[in-house]
Amino acid sequence: MEASGEALAASRAALGDSIRFVQGTFERVSLGRTFDNIVLTHVLEHLDDPVGVLARVNREWLSESGRLFLVCPNANAASRQIAVRMGLITHNAAVTPAEQEHGHRITYSLHTLERDAKAAGLTVVHRSGIFFKALANFQWDRLLATDIISPEYLEGCYQLGHLYPDLCSSIFLVCEKGAR
Repeated sequence: MEASGEALAASRAALGDSIRFVQGTFERVSLGRTFDNIVLTHVLEHLDDPVGVLARVNREWLSESGRLFLVCPNANAASRQIAVRMGLITHNAAVTPAEQEHGHRITYSLHTLERDAKAAGLTVVHRSGIFFKALANFQWDRLLATDIISPEYLEGCYQLGHLYPDLCSSIFLVCEKGAR
């Protein structure tokens, strides 16, 4: 599902006809069926009513045995906490000007993401983080263009994320259909 016609055309060009594409917004689209797996990756932070959309997923789109995989940027990522201490942002959950330009309306922590999933009636069955991240994206982009960062270092950051999910660049929940 994609709201942008331009992004949808690019996806169709890259992926072909093996995938069913739907143009529309989560708030308005009609899918007419349920799904066993729904993946929302870096979507929720862009929505005006994330709890309403999650409730719709729970009520209309998630099958009785289905799972929702929900991934968002993390307010408590080590890189954000460093930025707060440097005076670059006011607090961990601040929406930065660059994030606003990309349409972000909220920056989630594990606590607030789980709060919204539960408010929507979903049952959270697993929570974690993805990739320990102490540097800003622009710093990673520069480093990855060099030989300073090895695949082993990246794997180490990934593994460290399992120990410290609250410090990861992204957080995720696995949810099942709730009573709502």
